[in-house]
Amino acid sequence: MMKIDLKRHVYDNFDRAVLQKAFLLLFAVQLASQVFAQDPMLSQFFAAPTRLNPALTGATASARIHLNYRNQWPGFNNAYQTYIVGYDQYIDRVSSGVGLYILGDAAGDGIYKTIQINGSYAYNLNLSDEMGLRLGLSASYINASVDWDKLVFFDQLDPVNGPTDPNGIPYQTFEQRPDQTSVSYASFGTGLLFFSEYVYLGAALQHLNAPTESLLEINGFADVPTRLTIHAGSEIKLGNRYNKNESTTFISPNLLFVKQAEFQQANVGAYVQGGAFFGGMWFRHTFGNADAVIALAGFRKGIFKIGYSYDHTVSGLAGNTSGSHELSLVLTFADSESFQRRNRQRKQLSCPSSFR
Repeated sequence: MMKIDLKRHVYDNFDRAVLQKAFLLLFAVQLASQVFAQDPMLSQFFAAPTRLNPALTGATASARIHLNYRNQWPGFNNAYQTYIVGYDQYIDRVSSGVGLYILGDAAGDGIYKTIQINGSYAYNLNLSDEMGLRLGLSASYINASVDWDKLVFFDQLDPVNGPTDPNGIPYQTFEQRPDQTSVSYASFGTGLLFFSEYVYLGAALQHLNAPTESLLEINGFADVPTRLTIHAGSEIKLGNRYNKNESTTFISPNLLFVKQAEFQQANVGAYVQGGAFFGGMWFRHTFGNADAVIALAGFRKGIFKIGYSYDHTVSGLAGNTSGSHELSLVLTFADSESFQRRNRQRKQLSCPSSFR
């Protein structure tokens, strides 16, 4: 996203004692320069459904709230931290769902920040008693900014002292501060979801209008690439709760594929729930190299569902990133006892259980 040659910058807090750490930091920033143009991605993609696909907006019979936090590669001076809070609601009389989420993303220990406010809408069409189709639309307001005062340039780096002199005073740089250090723009997306009691298949496109994020045009271009997301899975019931149609023990094999410009990734694995506990395991590959093994564990009770996942890096960066940590809290009010009592006779197709 940041339109500046980040190969010419390093994060602050330069380790003066060990020059090797400077080279590691430079490598991390070079890698970050390739990833800044990509949207933040969650390992627990099912815990932020409206961000995954606007067609999942209002995909439960009542309201749903989700909170998500991701700390990616804390070993690289808190390389990426992402926060999301979202709400969506199904409106029965118009067979539609509406939703809103706010995302905050900080890269490079807060050097580069993004705020996104996204609104979404989905229309639900029951093809039969067993199959449904949902069409979603989304619109976002996005603000991106760089904290220029936190940047450290190569002409500030002393081979012995790092970016500051022995008295702790930063060396001066000849780089000129740009006229603007933030930019705002609108972005639009759409999505489609086919689902039944046992399978689902969805696709979404974000940044359809290819918005321009011309924060600093040193590279000569600043278009945000369109993001394609394809996700699919099944739900294999293994046990019963109230009757044969309501199982709390199941396994859900699933696949997620994301492409944005040259960046591609695929997550393959399974989500498993047994009573009040759930977990899962996925393998993420970026097509250029194996990226991470993802492990998930969580607990759900009534309307509450809380999960923790850890990404164990298996790429060439293994041992340096400290992995990635992710927390999620989902409140699905359709799972409350009072809602189920009021709607006991109601027959409605709902989204796969892993998204609830």
